[in-house]
Amino acid sequence: MGNLSISERAMQMPASPIRKLVPYAEGARKKGVKVYHLNIGQPDIETPKLILDAVRHSDFKVLEYSHSAGNESYRRKLVQYYKSVGIDINYSQIIITTGGSEAILFGFMACLDAGDEVIIPEPFYANYNGFAVEAGVKVVPITSNIESGFALPPIEEFEKAITPRTKAIVICNPNNPTGYLYSREEMDVLRSIIQKHNLYLFSDEAYREFCYEGTHFSAMQLAGVEENVVLMDTISKRYSACGGRIGAFVTRNSALYDATMKFAQARLSPPGFAQIAGEAAIDLPPDYFNVTKAEYKSRRDLIVKRLNSMSGVFCPNPGGAFYAMAKLPIDDADIFCQWLLESFNLDNQTVMLAPATGFYGTPGLGKQEVRLAYVLNLTDIGKAMDCLEKALEQYPGRTL
Repeated sequence: MGNLSISERAMQMPASPIRKLVPYAEGARKKGVKVYHLNIGQPDIETPKLILDAVRHSDFKVLEYSHSAGNESYRRKLVQYYKSVGIDINYSQIIITTGGSEAILFGFMACLDAGDEVIIPEPFYANYNGFAVEAGVKVVPITSNIESGFALPPIEEFEKAITPRTKAIVICNPNNPTGYLYSREEMDVLRSIIQKHNLYLFSDEAYREFCYEGTHFSAMQLAGVEENVVLMDTISKRYSACGGRIGAFVTRNSALYDATMKFAQARLSPPGFAQIAGEAAIDLPPDYFNVTKAEYKSRRDLIVKRLNSMSGVFCPNPGGAFYAMAKLPIDDADIFCQWLLESFNLDNQTVMLAPATGFYGTPGLGKQEVRLAYVLNLTDIGKAMDCLEKALEQYPGRTL
């Protein structure tokens, strides 16, 4: 019996740059080496008890399908949440999704045909590539650089990238992987572009609450382009509930909403228990994020200070999220990150980082850069930075 074929689309699906080093981390642990995980945005902050209790104490006899757009009670509660952050919508403009991931995929499938193009400033969240492959669309990257702190590329770069097949621009604000927080002025630049070329703007705002310098300005607050903007959201990072897999697709464009609902109906309904969790989260006290944000800011301050004190290392100060990008004096980030797990340890400890190459769409970029997720406590971040500093001194591929 011959081998069954694998589809071309499946073959094009990129491997996760964040998870591909997992076997090497497992190998290090088997050798008794403690690995400090700065490679993935899995918060260590405890999921609020209020959320977990809502699920534990739920009382129903049948775990039914919800409405394909999500429970109406949850969507109505989300309207209250969005109003609290300056976004005015109604519950019939929200589709609850299986994580923010499904919201992004729905946007690609509902707004773009196969072969159409979406512009994304790079470096960008690696799974945007995967969603684009699933939807049969092409990602066109335009490069932001570490020297500017990964600010929005000039409007001229967008204009050069736009073709008749361009249908949308994607941003993540605050940004994963860079931590960059787009300013009101930069958002106005994007408004002018999508208005001029009649494009969609997909805004991934998973990290809205975690802004340390400046104020978050949502794409949903842009005037005059209400029909063009699509908000992709999730409870994963906001409430440290990544495993809940609950997100939201939000649009004021009624035709787009109706089209997207067909995809939502095809997958029947979003997860039931997690909708209960998400609805309960809206009842958290108004000061809930103050403590969490202060903790992340102290971690950011420590990791940026430690990185910039190392010889040959540069790390811009991220304005939001819980990621930092750093340029290291190394020849190849992929090789270096693997070497950290296979060949290096400091007192039986090492650190796991994400090579930045996987966050760029342009081949060859990011070879000296890594992303660090500051999702560990201050003590462990300090130990992880001790490991990194010593590793850079010993690494055979050091460039300085």
